[in-house]
Amino acid sequence: MDYETTQESTTVESFFVRHRNVLMIRGSFAPIYTDYYLHLMQHGLRNPELLDTTLKDALAMLTLHLVARPWNETIAWTVNIRAPRINLFTTGSSLHEQITGRVFTENVRETDRNLFYSQTTVPDRDSRRSSLEVDSTDPLEWVEKLYERSEQRPGRAFRLPDENFVLLAAQPDYDEEWFAAITTEDVPCIEQREETKLLETRQFRWNCGCTLERILPALGAWRDQPEELFKGEREITIQCPRCAAKFSVTRDMI
Repeated sequence: MDYETTQESTTVESFFVRHRNVLMIRGSFAPIYTDYYLHLMQHGLRNPELLDTTLKDALAMLTLHLVARPWNETIAWTVNIRAPRINLFTTGSSLHEQITGRVFTENVRETDRNLFYSQTTVPDRDSRRSSLEVDSTDPLEWVEKLYERSEQRPGRAFRLPDENFVLLAAQPDYDEEWFAAITTEDVPCIEQREETKLLETRQFRWNCGCTLERILPALGAWRDQPEELFKGEREITIQCPRCAAKFSVTRDMI
């Protein structure tokens, strides 16, 4: 299977809900999830079901959050979860309309609480970092807390059938009573019940952009001591820290 030719994009739509002063971002993430699973198959990877679902939810929520933010941002989320002890990493770029991520299950630092870290990078500026403690392992709850603590405006996240997700982000002078009362059942009907305006449509896809050529420079420090790296083997396998893709490396490559 030619993985590159099978990639499809997820359409993400951004609406302004008039008279409520709320931004609504929605997307159906089946295409991104399909490419995520093709990526796992290509590299012989598999995540336990619970971690798999958590990562997919995080990918969806970061994508919607990127659309709610300015166009020129690249955002990375790292979540250190106490039980099960894992690090969950997702990153995406609005400029390139791409998203990727992975789960770390080995050599994870033990903590006494779940910690969420967000890093935002803008070209020609210093990156911004924030962190907060989260109470659950649900990415939708992480995002709502991120909006409450870091975005300085309320946000609400919804998981709908068929891999659909919606993010509501409050704007200045928003209708607080309406915003708080919205339920999961109400969300699919917002466009019919409220006056809305489509602001933009974007196409996001699963893509890391990693290649062996990009990863090899990180092994430069081992050039003068290859035995410590290869330990008698003719080749080793290294993984991309962003998407867990596997690459075979031989001694002559470094």
